[in-house]
Amino acid sequence: MALRDAMLKSSAQYLEPGETVDAVFGAQTTSQYLYVLTGGLIFLIINRYRIGVVTQQRILILDAGKMGMRKARGVVAELPRSTQLGPASGIWHIIPANGEDLHVHRRFFKDLATADAATPAISS
Repeated sequence: MALRDAMLKSSAQYLEPGETVDAVFGAQTTSQYLYVLTGGLIFLIINRYRIGVVTQQRILILDAGKMGMRKARGVVAELPRSTQLGPASGIWHIIPANGEDLHVHRRFFKDLATADAATPAISS
């Protein structure tokens, strides 16, 4: 099963009835550069993987544990749907989410762009 499909399937239990997903993306809480600088040990101890699920109503940030981002384990944060996730550039894009920086790899940039494009217009 592809990574995005696995993330989507495991996040379904955290959605409200009738809520549909616009985009799903993976992230981590620690910079990948810490892995390079420390030989990996400190990174493996402090890093957590996250799954971002974007719906028409909200953006859910789900915990996926320390070993990978395939299985959602619980809700970490809920952001307003009006939150802009991009524009993303470089190799890693950082999204602040309730006091935690989410590091999103470039392979998920198209998902961030899809989510931002689907942001509902704010009515005045």
